[in-house]
Amino acid sequence: MGEAVELEAAGRTVRLSSPGRIFFPERGFTKLDLAQYYIAVGPGILRALRNRPTTLERYPEGVTGENFFQKRAPKNMPDWIPTAHITFPSGRSADEMCPTEVAAVVWAAQFGTLTFHPWPVRRDDVDRPDELRIDLDPQPGTDYADAVRAAHELREVLHEYGGLRGWPKTSGGRGLHVFVPIRPDWTFTQVRRSAIAAARELERRMPDQVTTAWWKEERGAKIFVDYNQTARDRTIASAYSVRPRPHAPVSAPLTWDEVGVAVPRDFDLGTMPGRFAEVGDVHADMDEHAFSLEALLELAARDEHDHGLGDLPYPPEYPKMPGEPKRVQPSRAKKT
Repeated sequence: MGEAVELEAAGRTVRLSSPGRIFFPERGFTKLDLAQYYIAVGPGILRALRNRPTTLERYPEGVTGENFFQKRAPKNMPDWIPTAHITFPSGRSADEMCPTEVAAVVWAAQFGTLTFHPWPVRRDDVDRPDELRIDLDPQPGTDYADAVRAAHELREVLHEYGGLRGWPKTSGGRGLHVFVPIRPDWTFTQVRRSAIAAARELERRMPDQVTTAWWKEERGAKIFVDYNQTARDRTIASAYSVRPRPHAPVSAPLTWDEVGVAVPRDFDLGTMPGRFAEVGDVHADMDEHAFSLEALLELAARDEHDHGLGDLPYPPEYPKMPGEPKRVQPSRAKKT
């Protein structure tokens, strides 16, 4: 695996042990390749993570070994990496790392972190999201091309309701994510309500192709808009994160012109550094914008008043939430 090496990351030195350890056997990528990748896309991944409480998805022995999600800041974390105190739905709390420099990302890679899962908040206000995140998740019988069609229609929905602008990226799998920077004026519950409103409007426009059904048995061969990715403690892989699949794909930021032209296989640990060197971070201007959710919240209120469309089920680990419908699988409810 080789002797430890020292890497320079934006002015800070980070020690990397076992640099030759193979992390992706199919491609031959090593721990050193992973760390150097994060240095190469440093400004981009730092833009996505800066000051955000971040969960680490770790594969200490590589993608074929055991893995775990680390929410609490590691005890051996350097004191130059700040933390934020966050509260989980269970009522428990923890201090999570908040990267403020590229070296923090490289330090996490040293311990086998492939994917970074940032909260949609900043450490100065951990209860008010500053991003609305919409996850377009292909179900069995659908593929990336179906997610592309849904994404383009979603773009129109967002524009019509408040002039919102979304920034798209690949998930690193078959899906697409669309992030909307918002003012940190709303709670997690309100942001989730906005996501549900946008999802329902998209579903109305594409009823044969899009679904908001939480239960898998009701989704069919459609694109599921996973509104619960906006719930507290639910996170989405950051832009530029490496995903734990054999070919080492990455979650790639796209321009809208690229949505439907580029495909997820275009972007991996080997190809993204070249793209970044050529075009830079195509989402670099996200932090220059902060939109309002008022129009989507008004849409949610009309849906409830005019159509009786209230809340939707939360994930199973959540306590029962006010206004939530019965959290029971439909086929089992019918038997009862």
